[in-house]
Amino acid sequence: MADTKHHHQRSHHSEKTKANLSNRLNRIEGQIRGIKGLIEKDAYCDDVLNQIASVQSALNGVGKLLLEEHLRSCVVEKIQEGDLGVINELLTTVNKLMK
Repeated sequence: MADTKHHHQRSHHSEKTKANLSNRLNRIEGQIRGIKGLIEKDAYCDDVLNQIASVQSALNGVGKLLLEEHLRSCVVEKIQEGDLGVINELLTTVNKLMK
């Protein structure tokens, strides 16, 4: 069962951060379409696998940026408010990211 406890909460990213994340995700979306095209064209498997590795790296970059923003804003605020449950939430999320 998915944790829906915090789904109603909203982040407060700067417009610059949102634009950065959106641009990165748009590039990743294009890369995914490219991989699909390679597969449809029976491209050499190693070429496809290298593109998949590139997408995974790009997604990791998005995750790192978002994690940094989350730590600097949401997590700090919750700790300052006395909500130490955010630490367990963060550890769970980091474990998911590192799978």
